[in-house]
Amino acid sequence: MTVSDYFSAFMLLIGGVFFLAGTLGLLRFPDVFTRLHALTKADNLGLGFIVIGLAVQAESWPVVAKLVLIWLLVLLAGASISYLVAHGALQRGIRPWRR
Repeated sequence: MTVSDYFSAFMLLIGGVFFLAGTLGLLRFPDVFTRLHALTKADNLGLGFIVIGLAVQAESWPVVAKLVLIWLLVLLAGASISYLVAHGALQRGIRPWRR
């Protein structure tokens, strides 16, 4: 294995850890708003690390561009859907969790 293989594996592992953290936040946090926060932040960051890990192993620049485009589209979709879910929750009278 080369240094780039180790770097790629490390980035993929870090991305998986962030996905796991987002999933734990989804399961453990008390209300819809904090769950959305945990899920979108951790998953978007995890996907970024996975894209970096895959980009290191990519054979050409167009493949890297496609990976980055996928990441950007997921960022846009995640933010849009999170806004819609949070807005819908507020319209139904669900208030943010307070300690």
